[in-house]
Amino acid sequence: MTSTVDLAKLHIDDFTPHQDAEFAMQAERDCVVPLKLAKVEPAGNSGRPGGAFSLLFAGPKGAWLPQAIYPVRHPALGVIEMFLVPIGPVADGNGYQAIFT
Repeated sequence: MTSTVDLAKLHIDDFTPHQDAEFAMQAERDCVVPLKLAKVEPAGNSGRPGGAFSLLFAGPKGAWLPQAIYPVRHPALGVIEMFLVPIGPVADGNGYQAIFT
């Protein structure tokens, strides 16, 4: 069993160096969707250490995945259980957003 990252310990600075990097979202048991981290932005002061932040991912064109919690893997960050919301088309694919508050 793979352990997941504690969301409360993540800060915007954990993601900034990985902008434009590829992440792998486990959409279904045998379906891994590549996601590019397109944008990392601060999202105000939420009382969260380091403040709130937003991640915008670009996925491939095609059918939209529903908003849900998905395991998202990155070689340096590990597996992060993220609540991803489809936000519409971005660049040449589908956009998904995660907000940490």
